[in-house]
Amino acid sequence: MDRMETMQVFVRVAETGSFTKAADNLGLPRATVSAAVQQLEASLGARLLQRTTRRVHLTQDGSALLERCYQLLSDFEEISGLFKQAPAQASGKLKVDVPSRLARRMIAPALPGFFKLYPDIELELRCTDRAINLIQEGVDCVLRVGQPENSSMVARPLGQFELMNCASPAYLEKHGVPHSPADLAQHWAINYISPTTGRSALWEYSQDGVIVNLEMPSRVAVNNAETYIACCLAGMGLIQVPAYDVRDHIGSGELLEVMPQARAGAMPIYALYPHRRHLSGRVQVFIDWIATLLPPDLQARPSAPALPLPN
Repeated sequence: MDRMETMQVFVRVAETGSFTKAADNLGLPRATVSAAVQQLEASLGARLLQRTTRRVHLTQDGSALLERCYQLLSDFEEISGLFKQAPAQASGKLKVDVPSRLARRMIAPALPGFFKLYPDIELELRCTDRAINLIQEGVDCVLRVGQPENSSMVARPLGQFELMNCASPAYLEKHGVPHSPADLAQHWAINYISPTTGRSALWEYSQDGVIVNLEMPSRVAVNNAETYIACCLAGMGLIQVPAYDVRDHIGSGELLEVMPQARAGAMPIYALYPHRRHLSGRVQVFIDWIATLLPPDLQARPSAPALPLPN
């Protein structure tokens, strides 16, 4: 391997904390990855990694080199990009992770159009709602609804989902219609368990411009958006859900909105990706394409920047 290639291998080992994981992400034999790091250490005359039976840790020299490698590799990618194909000809394997409901309702139906634009991209579309380690799992970017947790990721705002309070006609016929938050004490909610925290989200509403949180009585809790809506359709209680997700159910009368004057705050949509000065062409075109899929009333304003989240 040349010096640039050994640096790329070193960076992946440092990020994953494992020779095996780095080898899997790079599609190389583990022995090749280990030899590349040894080659880099020998050429620099410094020990970059401390090896243990469970994990690989950076030495002080390794930490210093990692920051310089990020800069050098980023500059190299930028220079190489000057002579590569146009973005419309982006190619290679792309791994993304998105919430299952967004994948089914918005992304999957539009994929033929994506591949018409970018026929040389090979897409691996994963569907989860939980927080993941992009580097360790070899994922290029994720889409998440809600405020992202503090991390080393860059967050590009794509838009926001307006929330509404919903119930089925059968539930409302049995329990009555809540007209204000004061009525909620006599009602059941379907609790949604956060995939990140493992705790049930509180009921939320706005009162005089202030967001109020309320713990609602509940007989069922779920950790999946599809099941959340399905339980509401079955008459198990009230839910707070993005309006986009239930437009069809509202239009058909299967669900009804209640307390429109006491909606929860809108939920932002973000594309998250590792902190780099330059994105690969594959990731860039995918995020740009996702932004065009959002209905106009959900899209972020064009001026909204991508920002690194605080550590």
